[in-house]
Amino acid sequence: MHNTENTQLLQASAAASQPTPGPSAEQRTPRVVILAAEGQARPYNLGAMEALANVTVTDAAGLPDAARGADILFLWDFFSSALRDAWTHADSLKWVHVAAAGVDAMMFDELRASDVVVTNAHGTFDRPIAEFVLASILAHDKQLHLSKKLQQQSVWRHREVTRTEGSRALVAGTGGIGRATARLLRAAGLEVRGVGRTAREDDPDFGTVYRSADLVEHAGWADHVVLIAPLTEQTRHMMNARVLAAMKPSAHLINVGRGALVDEPALVQALRDGQIAAASLDVFSEEPVPASHPFWGMENVHMSAHMCGDVIGWRDALARQFLDNLERWTAGGRLANVVDKERGYVSGS
Repeated sequence: MHNTENTQLLQASAAASQPTPGPSAEQRTPRVVILAAEGQARPYNLGAMEALANVTVTDAAGLPDAARGADILFLWDFFSSALRDAWTHADSLKWVHVAAAGVDAMMFDELRASDVVVTNAHGTFDRPIAEFVLASILAHDKQLHLSKKLQQQSVWRHREVTRTEGSRALVAGTGGIGRATARLLRAAGLEVRGVGRTAREDDPDFGTVYRSADLVEHAGWADHVVLIAPLTEQTRHMMNARVLAAMKPSAHLINVGRGALVDEPALVQALRDGQIAAASLDVFSEEPVPASHPFWGMENVHMSAHMCGDVIGWRDALARQFLDNLERWTAGGRLANVVDKERGYVSGS
């Protein structure tokens, strides 16, 4: 597992979106370890997995023992960082699949430097999260949060609301989820631009894409700033005090990426000072959000419990996705959704 001779080749392959082949069909039956949280329901298709591989289901405490001799690790508990602690025991590991779009929670330097292939749930959450973003924009523009509050107070108050068509959305994150979001927002009549690793013009979904490093220069263009970027050292706190100060006082921030994309104390201050109008937040630096956090009591903050992509049936879709890849692996085929471990996402998507 720790032989690094092929590291550069594998990472270059991932960067070019060239999935990595598994063993030939003539090789031994692979050993698969499924890491599940205590009390977490097992994948519905566990039997189909067991027909292809020797499968062990374990929790974080049992992972060091279970990892010995394992070829494949399926992180069903996709926020777990237990592999880091079990790394020295995983002496035969070749492939890790994460049942999530983001891999930041489980990534560490030794894994990045190894020849272990990482795949993720790329594609599963694209449309659901895009719908959630559009719903957040409409709820803000049409004052649905205030309407519900007034209803609970038995108050009849006529207001004028904002036309969504023709407004501007700046989407930070140009991968599959960001692209699905851009397409849906355009269909709703918004003008959309993107923020990504590199600047470019004539993008098929975003038109103009600005560099993430230049976000402060372009944040003032948008009525809605949407954060969907993967969490990397480059994107951590990309929404900071400088960027918030550059936004319109009427602007609306939406975060459906990772909590750490936002400097939360800076956001609290910006909302209190009227630097921006509102924030719709599905992800947070600490989850569950502590009861003492200022967000809970802020009228212009709209919170949800990290659920923007979790449509009914989502866990079954994740289980099917892993099984599909396991079938490719056991047949000697190429894995789908290979993550560029340096960048932290599926490149070229």
